[in-house]
Amino acid sequence: MNTNSHITLHHLLINGQKCIGLQYNYNKVINALIKELKGISWCKEHNMQYISNNLGNTNAIFTLFKGVAWIDCKYFFKNTNSKNLNEIKDSTWEEKRTLTNDYIRCPELYIEKLKLKKYANNTIKTYVNCFEKYLNFHKKKDIDSLDERDIRSYLSHLIDENLSNSYLNQIINSIKFYYEVVHNMPNRLYKIERPIKETKLPVVLSKEEIKRLISSTNNIKHKCIVSLLYSAGLRRCELLNLKINDIDSDRMLIHIKDSKRNKDRYTLLSSTILLDLRCYYIQYKPKNYLFEGEKGKQYTGNSVGMIVKNSAKKANITKKVTPHTLRHTFATHLLESGTDLRHIQILLGHSSSKTTEIYTHVAVSSFNSIKNPLDL
Repeated sequence: MNTNSHITLHHLLINGQKCIGLQYNYNKVINALIKELKGISWCKEHNMQYISNNLGNTNAIFTLFKGVAWIDCKYFFKNTNSKNLNEIKDSTWEEKRTLTNDYIRCPELYIEKLKLKKYANNTIKTYVNCFEKYLNFHKKKDIDSLDERDIRSYLSHLIDENLSNSYLNQIINSIKFYYEVVHNMPNRLYKIERPIKETKLPVVLSKEEIKRLISSTNNIKHKCIVSLLYSAGLRRCELLNLKINDIDSDRMLIHIKDSKRNKDRYTLLSSTILLDLRCYYIQYKPKNYLFEGEKGKQYTGNSVGMIVKNSAKKANITKKVTPHTLRHTFATHLLESGTDLRHIQILLGHSSSKTTEIYTHVAVSSFNSIKNPLDL
């Protein structure tokens, strides 16, 4: 097979019918063979050949081009990277909403699919809110009559309002979810342009600020929460999902289960925190989760956020401090102390080293060897 010859499959919606788009560079052999597919046609709008989407045609494509061209299915068969969190799914927020009579609600199937994919509660709320804003912008149109032009006009409206790139990406993701997951059409909107991703450096606290932050917590429970977020580099959801037996005091490790992208990992357990955790356990006697709210229920993310915020205020820290700030600080302090970037990547659970490399831009050790020109 000529490895330079490949055909990329896409999901297309043409005249209301689901179709398979075949995208490839000019090739005499492919051009000759593709005519053998029954019902093959040219789509001027998408600039590619297409055929009706059914199992028979899918099999025919693979059979016809076997040994001739590589069939690229990255846009056609797509696995979800949804979070598989063990948090309790909350649907009461949807029922409690006060909406006007002419407000267009998100389809029930949309919300059901989000729940079946085990998206986090906050992610579900964000997707629903973003998608409903899109629907209500085009209130006079039926949902299934909306196309790429309607999406672009809405995005242009948001750009005129000077909304952030991250928000625009959330809007696009919520719309894509409707086509790709609810209607099972992966990469239906692959031609929609995304704004350039903003690269912002993380907020990082100094070691002195961390000490003040921990000492400013109200009680042993809050102290353990703040200390674990920093000393183990935990995400907020990972802290909330910790069970008592996830603390491995023999190996001085913490077992993080079903984290982002359904991955397990181990991270560090501080000997100082272990002593505090034992005092906390004796006093609070949690039954299931390490940190529990009223009646043994899982502690809430908002509560964790308020604990960190209040502690930062008491410690007279003027920087904006969130639970994720402590995770950033954990990684930066490790890098400054000489820990290998690969080890930090493993502790944080990053899939790519590029994600971890952001901390080289904020670590003091990265600048220590550079002499300021004013001091030369």
